[in-house]
Amino acid sequence: MPTPGQGDHPMRVLKTILIILLALLAIVALLGFIGPGTYRYERSVTIGAPAEVVYPHVSTFAAMDKWSPWNQRDPNMKKSMEGTDGEIGAIARWEGNSDVGTGEQRLDSLATNSMVRTRLKFVEPWSSECDAVVQLAPDGEGTKVTWAMVGENDFAGKLMGKFMDMDEMIGKDFENGLLMLKEEVEADAAAKMAELASKTSGGFVIETIERPESVYVGKRNRKVKWNEMGAFYGSSFGAAGAAIAAAKLEMTGAPSGVFFEWNEKGRTADLLAGMPVKGTADLKVPGLETVVVPAGKVLHIPYYGAYEKVGPAHEAMDAYIKQNDLTHYANVIEEYVTDPMIEKDTTKWLTNIYYLVK
Repeated sequence: MPTPGQGDHPMRVLKTILIILLALLAIVALLGFIGPGTYRYERSVTIGAPAEVVYPHVSTFAAMDKWSPWNQRDPNMKKSMEGTDGEIGAIARWEGNSDVGTGEQRLDSLATNSMVRTRLKFVEPWSSECDAVVQLAPDGEGTKVTWAMVGENDFAGKLMGKFMDMDEMIGKDFENGLLMLKEEVEADAAAKMAELASKTSGGFVIETIERPESVYVGKRNRKVKWNEMGAFYGSSFGAAGAAIAAAKLEMTGAPSGVFFEWNEKGRTADLLAGMPVKGTADLKVPGLETVVVPAGKVLHIPYYGAYEKVGPAHEAMDAYIKQNDLTHYANVIEEYVTDPMIEKDTTKWLTNIYYLVK
């Protein structure tokens, strides 16, 4: 005969195991329901460059891919694009190994030199969605860049958060990416500074451009005195404007001075004061001369200030031409963009200065 109680021993064991399992499930369920409903994981770095230099490196998927830390985890991941990169709605997709998984990123919001927001959708190894944000803010002479992942904590997210330090895991990748971004942007900024320095003379930035052939009609004085140039411009522009209107010609730019010679000794200039118009060298306008300035490479300074103070800009041009072993030929052109009768602040008067060089 069996000993009393011996037959129900296995049942007690099973009941105990069941109770333990139910208790564990209850704990898991409790852990999955408690905790913050949202999360934000972020890291920041200060980059030695202004926001306008940083922004192009963070505002397109192609640019972001250059400093993505996940490329190191799977250099062979497959990537594709939908839409126009850099425009709202563009989508970048990736498919990689177990370290990077599969998913897509949609460009949702852009604030120039300030913020970029994308929507991340992870498909594998698990399904979830969140926002990624890159924020730019002034920090001394540089820019503080903050990279953040923001989302809602569902049941699985809250549960994982109890057993895994998500901030540390994601934070390491963010730190790695931001360091690569910093190196990339600061190298770009240094290159831009070097380029700017190479184009600067006497405090003026001089651009080299290709300028098309231009036809000018106006009054020409081969020996106008410097102190009479203001009066010459006034009468010549008026006469040229009336004649061009009568001839029904199309103007192609602002009133200009086309210089053929600048005589320091005699303090005179050979100057045509007139207008650029649509036409050819054989254009004839009664009472005016026609001058054709050939197409070619020109140096350009956008000068802001009173006309009588334009001298330093021309001196800067001369110095730049000598420093770069260039040869100035043909004409010097001053294009008077701002109407002084409308704009009284001389600091806002724009004069485009062009020197033909080879």
